[in-house]
Amino acid sequence: MTNQMTIALTKGRIEKDTVALLKKAGFDMSFMADKGRNLIFESPDKKFRFLLVKAPDVTTYVRHGVADIGVVGKDVLIEHPMGYLEMLDLNFGLCKFTVASVPSYNPNDHKRKRIATKYPTVARDYFNKKGEDVEIISIQGSVEISPVLGLADAIVDIVETGNTLVANGLVVFEDICRISARLIANKAAIKNNPELMAFIKKIEAIVGNEEVPFK
Repeated sequence: MTNQMTIALTKGRIEKDTVALLKKAGFDMSFMADKGRNLIFESPDKKFRFLLVKAPDVTTYVRHGVADIGVVGKDVLIEHPMGYLEMLDLNFGLCKFTVASVPSYNPNDHKRKRIATKYPTVARDYFNKKGEDVEIISIQGSVEISPVLGLADAIVDIVETGNTLVANGLVVFEDICRISARLIANKAAIKNNPELMAFIKKIEAIVGNEEVPFK
């Protein structure tokens, strides 16, 4: 690999799991051990440059060619679906989109429901497919309290352990879809840099082609 590869990802679990995956692929990732407050990291051999950005911004950096590839949750890709190539399901960061509410919620009644969510596209598409007309209430903070306080009938949110739902007296009524970390690529970079495709093939050989289910 001669050309430097720029990878955009988010701080936290996705960053740690990506670094672990690259270690498994045989790359020296020790330069990522002590990050402090830095947001840009370059490997000593100049093979990699990492950009730590907010999750929705991963798609923006890849779309505009500032990053060659990005690692981000499928939830972000559903909300920001354009301008990049989705290359691999990395099978980590597993969780799911669900419809949850207080126990008295009835998903099968025919009234027009108010749905609170940080993911309006996901929520709207899901209920549209069910043939239900819903009012989407966009919430940026903790959505779990909205059914409890009567702001919404139910929520659409990401569930990993379910502990936060239980703590707020909510239960899952419907599963929407599985979520996992995905590797995305800039369209021009894939076309013009054969080394990038070779790198992606190397990662694919490690993660495999089979989807790991979320249990």
